[in-house]
Amino acid sequence: MRRTLALVSAGALVAGAVAAAPAVAAAPPHAGLPGTITVPAAVGQLIAAADARRQGIDWSACPAGWSLPAPVSCGYVTVPVDYTRPYGDSIRLAVDRAASTGTPAERQGSLIYNPGGPGGSGLRFPLRTTTSAALWKKTAKAYDFVGFDPRGVGHSAPISCQDPSAYVAAPKADPVPDDEADKQAQRKLAAEYADGCLERTGAAMLSQMTTVNTARDLDVIRAALREQRLNYLGASYGTYLGAVYATLFPTHVRRMIVDSVVNPDPGQIWYRNNLDQDVAFEGRWQDWEKWVARYDSVYHLGSTAAKVQAKWLALRAAVKAHPAGGVVGPAELIGFFQNAPYYDSDWPTVAGVWSRYEAGDTKALTDAAGPDLSDTAGNKTAENGTAVYTAVECTDAKWPASWPRWDRDNTALNAEYPFLTWSNAWLNLPCATWGVRQQRPVDVTSRPGLPGVLIVQSTRDAATPYAGALELHRRLAGSRLVTERDAGSHGVTGLVNPCVNSRVDAYLLEGTLDARDVTCGPHAAPVPATS
Repeated sequence: MRRTLALVSAGALVAGAVAAAPAVAAAPPHAGLPGTITVPAAVGQLIAAADARRQGIDWSACPAGWSLPAPVSCGYVTVPVDYTRPYGDSIRLAVDRAASTGTPAERQGSLIYNPGGPGGSGLRFPLRTTTSAALWKKTAKAYDFVGFDPRGVGHSAPISCQDPSAYVAAPKADPVPDDEADKQAQRKLAAEYADGCLERTGAAMLSQMTTVNTARDLDVIRAALREQRLNYLGASYGTYLGAVYATLFPTHVRRMIVDSVVNPDPGQIWYRNNLDQDVAFEGRWQDWEKWVARYDSVYHLGSTAAKVQAKWLALRAAVKAHPAGGVVGPAELIGFFQNAPYYDSDWPTVAGVWSRYEAGDTKALTDAAGPDLSDTAGNKTAENGTAVYTAVECTDAKWPASWPRWDRDNTALNAEYPFLTWSNAWLNLPCATWGVRQQRPVDVTSRPGLPGVLIVQSTRDAATPYAGALELHRRLAGSRLVTERDAGSHGVTGLVNPCVNSRVDAYLLEGTLDARDVTCGPHAAPVPATS
């Protein structure tokens, strides 16, 4: 689960609301049936899947602006906005594909990928084939690599909650409140953000931005590909999407790998998961500080983790008083520095930027953590990602409406786990005043016909704590858990670790699972380029 904090004033939220509305097509009556006819959602999904199978996908060269060069090809799959109204309004989902590189005899079908979010685009996944990514060479011989933009994302009827230029405006208020007035100001921004989502996206679309509907969309894509069963790789939030799909469509699964797992317990979706995340981020932040201290000869940020933390607090206080370059305050710092707890591949980058800043290079920090107002397309993409994240998590499940509960829980957590707690709280607080009905989470479980699922997880993952993998493993009978011990990078299957990589290949290529769960050692820790 990826998160970014960017809340602004009410005026900016609703600006351009009509222009930002998602591209929803008013469908003509289907076979003489009125668009207003309603059916159970499961029936609507069957209708949509049957239509998609008949129509297939019209593959062609990807639009120039998508940066997906040949041999990747692109197309669209049409799905209902609301599966209870399968003949009503529809949207088009962008999909892309790189054909398998092996012989026809080696081909096993399509492998569909979701990178997480919610709000992430999967369209770059096929490039793992075309760029000959070493870890995926064997798999690419057997599978067409297929990516897609989920509903509301990117090129699939994108939604919006605020004007992108306002979204990136900086510096924003320090997420850690000094007093009650600061909390009230953040509460006001969160309520305005929720209002902006409803105003810019519209209730008809916003109410259908759920994981359940995205799982239904995924099955319609499977049908459009004319695959009998789904081969799926999901990371981060993509693991929850996969778990919901497996529950709804157990007999449609052929292979499923879930990497860095969201805790699927309905009681965790989503409020409790976010609180647990705050604890895990603090632990991984401390891992990074120890690493920085180990390379003090390179970075000069402190020879112990305690000294690095003291310097961090000093940096935070300094940019709060005087934002770096006029644009980087504490909120922007967290937005950049949280990359270190997420991915240890970013450890040298984050430490290097900080080190250069401490040596007098202010531009190093402002370039890394500040906004680029000239990057119109990038800012639009970033705003859309946060809008989808908010829409899905807020609509998926009920959230506490009581501010005293939010205040009590986050004040207590911040006392021990201060790195992310308040930033995370304000990001999710729009869910307390959400403008459409909040749903009941799916009770993820094994059902007849579901094959063994491969679960991959590191023990010190910050974004999706290890307990989530254990819970999904408990719920999916026949699943196998591959644990990467003493590691915490978010997303394991894309890292070089032969103990993990060989099992991913064996599962995808041969359907092989170990007789019992496996614990692997960690992948190689990063080393500073200059050390």
